[in-house]
Amino acid sequence: MKRFFTLIFCIVLFSCGVTVNYDYEKGTDFSQYKTYHYFDDMKTGLSELDSKRFFGVLDKAMTAKGFTLSETPDFIIDIKSETYQSAQSSTVGFGVGTGGGGVSVGMPVGEGNMSRQIIFDFVDGKTQQLIWQAISSEPNLPENTPDAREAQFRAVVMKVLDGFPPKK
Repeated sequence: MKRFFTLIFCIVLFSCGVTVNYDYEKGTDFSQYKTYHYFDDMKTGLSELDSKRFFGVLDKAMTAKGFTLSETPDFIIDIKSETYQSAQSSTVGFGVGTGGGGVSVGMPVGEGNMSRQIIFDFVDGKTQQLIWQAISSEPNLPENTPDAREAQFRAVVMKVLDGFPPKK
């Protein structure tokens, strides 16, 4: 039953809002990349618990795509995330004026949603050059339960890795 709700949650997440922008170095032979590792001094912007969840999900997804975690990697992954409050979308306007002019003021109603952007940088292990990048945007953060957070990370990682390696 728990898996059913997680699946439903992931479907809802895929349909409502995780967007990803991709970029990569043209001319790169992505078929040569089989092993990966993470930068040692990453500043992910995630809490320690969220980092464990995120990297657990990312490792499973990379393994499912045929990549192996290695101490001598073909490419190195750097993750950066930022949480921010999006602007309010509703305002109420007040105006005072006469036939010759006037003044109006817009007042925001409510608060904006908390959003997160996660940047995935894949860097060649030999040349240290950026070869692939994905920037994901989540318009709404999940509720504060460990399962909801992990499901959100799973949705983001799956959508991001859908573009790696790039299709020719």
